[in-house]
Amino acid sequence: MTARFLPVGPRCLLVELADLDATLALFDALLADPVPGVAEIVPAARTLMITTDPGVAADAALAGAIARRQPAPGTAPAPRSTETVEIPVTYDGEDLRDVAHHMGLTTDQVIAAHQEVLWQVAFCGFAPGFAYMTCDDARFDLPRRSAPRTRIPAGSVALAGRFCGVYPQETPGGWQLIGRTELPMFDLTRDPSALLRPGVRARFVEGAARVHAVATPAPATTSTGLAVVQTAFPILVQDAGRMGQAGQGVSASGALDLGALRRANRAVGNPANDPALEITLGPVRLRADCAMTLALAGAGQAVVIHPQGRTTVAPGAAFALDAGDQVQIDPPARGMRSYLALRGGFDVAPVLGSAATDTLAHIGLPALTSGDAIAPAGRPAGAVAGPPPAPTLPAGDQVVELPVTLGPRTDWFSAEMVARFLEQDWQVTAQSSRVGIRLSGEALSRDASELPSEGTATGAIQIPHSGQPVLFLADHPLTGGYPVIATVQPQALDLAGQIPPGARIRFVTDTPFAPITPEGQP
Repeated sequence: MTARFLPVGPRCLLVELADLDATLALFDALLADPVPGVAEIVPAARTLMITTDPGVAADAALAGAIARRQPAPGTAPAPRSTETVEIPVTYDGEDLRDVAHHMGLTTDQVIAAHQEVLWQVAFCGFAPGFAYMTCDDARFDLPRRSAPRTRIPAGSVALAGRFCGVYPQETPGGWQLIGRTELPMFDLTRDPSALLRPGVRARFVEGAARVHAVATPAPATTSTGLAVVQTAFPILVQDAGRMGQAGQGVSASGALDLGALRRANRAVGNPANDPALEITLGPVRLRADCAMTLALAGAGQAVVIHPQGRTTVAPGAAFALDAGDQVQIDPPARGMRSYLALRGGFDVAPVLGSAATDTLAHIGLPALTSGDAIAPAGRPAGAVAGPPPAPTLPAGDQVVELPVTLGPRTDWFSAEMVARFLEQDWQVTAQSSRVGIRLSGEALSRDASELPSEGTATGAIQIPHSGQPVLFLADHPLTGGYPVIATVQPQALDLAGQIPPGARIRFVTDTPFAPITPEGQP
């Protein structure tokens, strides 16, 4: 098939190809002859998700440049690695008998076939270290489970859609479980952290691996700094996120309201994208164990508690604490998240190039709770400026309009369903998190086909079998297997990250869905 170019957003598009070989062949071609302005490529079963640099549009010109690099039909992907990993497996999966029934084999024959073939990593996604491995045996083209499990143990070996994967950590999932391994798939003390990466080959052998714990970097401990006296929700360290880790299945994460993070940092003279504390709702009370200067931006209001009484801080302004002073942040009337920056920064070691805490991938400093403390870094800081104007944040009884780009999978839904998606108000449920906002409304139905896993952007609005949308936020999985009806435009992501439970969302667009026609093609 001729490549289709599907819109995702102003700086992102999805290239759909005939099959995995054609996808990987184009991926190879784009790596060998890069298109100027392309920042990242996420390969998947039949697609490439392409994100551009700031200021570079994902438009017909970009699609034309990609189309001109598409190899001739039948071009095989280039050999990607000579490394072969042996993975010991105990074949006791809950779905082993169902897999045998699907394949028309006995369970012993399934195990023998699984060990006989050489599996090759085509791409990574879903979770850090989760590798989509493929093979030449067509019998392994198996459906996902009709109902996903809410909990799959780490180390589970699973099959679906001609792929084999090993779950690196406990997570929900819909693949068929045939066994388990105790060989760690992802270890932050290893370089690279992911055991399985694109091109690496794997052979499965029956037996148990030597049990050993995955080493994780120990969090920095401190006796002086900013101590958490009380908090209703865990406090996270966030910066602008970690880019360029798609090859290991790691998404960007980072602050949900980047504008608020940057305002807080500028107020204390830090670089705009420095790590700060992301505080969800409240109440929160923090104590300074040494003199420091802080600034709070976003939803919350800071009140300094000192020996002379209480002082309310102007929104977004820098304020000083002496040793023993406290700052209190009550639940905000509007919005969800506040960002507390410390002049000179917090002492947080970066992981994979960022200090962001990814709650889905369990990467970064563990969440801070009552009794924890975090130390100042003491880095040089610049001039302190007055607080810039901040946007008005949404309240819990408000209807919030979010602009979207229809696509990339809008054509999986009838015109009636697209109209239902755009014309109703979707309520934000309490089951929302940094991974995504779960919405409730009149359910959407769609094409009953299974969608091969493909890249998902922050802001993607995925429609699972329930028909209730999920709006992906910063900690979302890198790939997903449910169709994305639309994607929130980047300039509205900060607002999306501040919408509290109970509020309603209306998605708006002024552009109908249409594939992108590459420049130079009729």
